[in-house]
Amino acid sequence: MQQQPQVQRLPRQPGGVSMRQRWLHLALNGLVFSICYPLANLLAHQQHTRRSLAFAWDETIAFAAWMVVPYITSGLIFMLMFFAVRTAEQLRVVSRRLLLATVAGCLVFAMVPARFAFERPTVHDVVPAALYGWLDLVDQPYNQFPSLHVAYCVIFWCALRPLCGGWTRAALAVWLLLVGASTVFTWQHHLLDVAGGIVLGLAATATIRPGATRAHAVAFSYLIMAALALFGAIALGSPIAAYAAASLLLVAAAYRTRRAGFLGKQAGRHPLRAWLLFWPYLAGYRLTWLLVRLRERRRPALMQMAPGLWIGRCLSNAEARRLPPDCHVIDLSAELPETARLRGNYLHIPLMDLHAPRPAQLRAVLAAIAQQHAAGRPVYVHCAMGYSRSRLIARLYLRKHPPCPSRSTN
Repeated sequence: MQQQPQVQRLPRQPGGVSMRQRWLHLALNGLVFSICYPLANLLAHQQHTRRSLAFAWDETIAFAAWMVVPYITSGLIFMLMFFAVRTAEQLRVVSRRLLLATVAGCLVFAMVPARFAFERPTVHDVVPAALYGWLDLVDQPYNQFPSLHVAYCVIFWCALRPLCGGWTRAALAVWLLLVGASTVFTWQHHLLDVAGGIVLGLAATATIRPGATRAHAVAFSYLIMAALALFGAIALGSPIAAYAAASLLLVAAAYRTRRAGFLGKQAGRHPLRAWLLFWPYLAGYRLTWLLVRLRERRRPALMQMAPGLWIGRCLSNAEARRLPPDCHVIDLSAELPETARLRGNYLHIPLMDLHAPRPAQLRAVLAAIAQQHAAGRPVYVHCAMGYSRSRLIARLYLRKHPPCPSRSTN
């Protein structure tokens, strides 16, 4: 009897990504590009930039009107990239590479503005003329070095090459080469700009490595914010924005090296040095804390997880009165000062926000709770907002020290 062929179901690929995530990453990259690139163009125009990076051999490159077609498709490929990748990790990698290339390239545009050296010939063919007309509306003869078109092509290739094979990979390679070449044949860029774009694309690819996006997500976010603040400092000539950029860069370095105590918080308070170096960071957390208190004003600021174990956020003096007498406080937050009422029986073990704690840090916190419970004292464990770090510690502690059923009903 002939067996019926069985249809083999393909397993669901781990790390799947939703359409919402794809659109969010596309929107973020589009927003940053839409702000930085035109602003860099505007700055160069206002400065009446005449600097050119053309060499003698650039004069020998012929103008090819129809090369505007592959040139225009770069924007389409840019958008499709966010829907071509298959996993959440691939999406994070390509999104961050493009974001890094955009911000770094626009920083160079602002610091070293340059203009294309030659006047583009008049185009008579209808289709290319229309495309060049549209290009003139959205672009200017500035933003030369490095070529973002070329940098993006490098990033496109590194992201898409593993996802295709055979003739599709060959067709992709040919088209991306055409897009890169179109930057010079449309008289948008010089050869030095192309070389700079290749370097920028390779640098962005080498900086953002697959498998490390979750571990360095916070550090990358602060790095991008620091770069945007620096861009604003250049655009506005603002020393305050330059200070914010330097401060955010220090925060990014602290998260990259996972230095939980980088603010130097002692006895529940920040030293003057921390305020001088990290005022934007500390002020941002303070504002967030105030907004959280406002939003959750009808909810309790703390909760009892088990007999003798309370968790929550940083408390005000009024909220601190709800704790039992002689409660020992374990402060996991490096970002906010401790209220004066709770600085008596107080221990500070900083854990980085939005970061998985190190095993040694977890052991230290759990041992401190166990020590206080062994002495018969209640414990209040809190982080900044009461959302993640304190809840994690409570879960781990109760897993190792489950409450006695007879006591839990009291």
